[in-house]
Amino acid sequence: MSKTSLPTYETQIKFTNREQLQFFAELRKRINAYFKENNISQKANGAMVFKTVVMLSLYILPFIAMVVFAPPFWLSLVLWSVMGFALAGNGMSVMHDANHGAYSKNHKVNKWVGHTLNLIGGSVFNWKMQHNVLHHTYTNIAGKDDDIDGSLTMRFDPHHDVAKHHKHQWYYSFLFYGILTLYWGTFKDFLQFRKYQKEGYNKQSKKENALMWLKISLLKVGYFGVLFGLPIFVAGYAFWQVFLGFLIMNVLSGVILSVVFQLAHVVEETSFPLPNEAGEMEDSWAVHQLKTTSNFARHNKFLNWYVGGLNFQVEHHLFPNICHIHYPKLAPIVKKTAEELGHPYLEHKSFGSALRSHVKMLRKFGTPPLDEIMA
Repeated sequence: MSKTSLPTYETQIKFTNREQLQFFAELRKRINAYFKENNISQKANGAMVFKTVVMLSLYILPFIAMVVFAPPFWLSLVLWSVMGFALAGNGMSVMHDANHGAYSKNHKVNKWVGHTLNLIGGSVFNWKMQHNVLHHTYTNIAGKDDDIDGSLTMRFDPHHDVAKHHKHQWYYSFLFYGILTLYWGTFKDFLQFRKYQKEGYNKQSKKENALMWLKISLLKVGYFGVLFGLPIFVAGYAFWQVFLGFLIMNVLSGVILSVVFQLAHVVEETSFPLPNEAGEMEDSWAVHQLKTTSNFARHNKFLNWYVGGLNFQVEHHLFPNICHIHYPKLAPIVKKTAEELGHPYLEHKSFGSALRSHVKMLRKFGTPPLDEIMA
């Protein structure tokens, strides 16, 4: 393989371990019983709606205040920072659930709430392809899960080739984490759109894709037009002042989003399995999720509220169509069922321990194999 090559698969990947199917069947029965016995919906409740209002308000109201009142430059940077905090929170808590169909039983509600992804200039169409289809189906499988594809800059699994610069990734990765939403708002959607067409994941017709390409382009123009145009032409800020604030917002949100996601999949306990020559995985899909996903700090009330259940990634990967507001109650059921049937339940007790584990994995994956070092 070249330095940028990935494993390729001639056949469709299949999860064929029938002996492990009992786990998910039993777990679903227990989870359904929980909701039935407590007479509650699996979708959003009042607390989730309140969180939605808070997150969107913390993003929209500071921007309105900036445009209407034109506060001093230093205060505008504070407002941009609040927007960055809210931008990440919306991505993790609100749009994430909606685009999984977990926010409401009403498809239209999920659709419109899911489009809060547009607040970072992102395309819902691409996000669902990358996240719902590829990441949730092929979690931590190199060459399939785009979310662990670090491309030229980073190595997030043991199956990519090691480049010399990867030995420094344990600290420079955090710089790249900071440009996540900037990259997303500019080039990522266009590159992904072409990629998914080429790889056959995008099943739309040429006419539909041409229209989608136009929609994505107009979305980007509107996004940058509003966030730059209004502060400059209405509030009177200089371009460089708006650019600096916009950069602060995106770096803050990018680091938060990237780190939270990586703590769930790129830590010491998680595995990175590959299929055999027939395209078959060793485990069933549900057990595969248990082995490739880890929780962290699930008793931290602030993180439970802010990161939208992404610290309950085990529960989320097993039940992505259930609103994350319920995960703290579901976690003991999942853990008990997994342990009873002899399967792992991976978790870090705190955010700090998960972060340290992630850094260790960055250093490990940045180090060439021993036989290569000795050659």
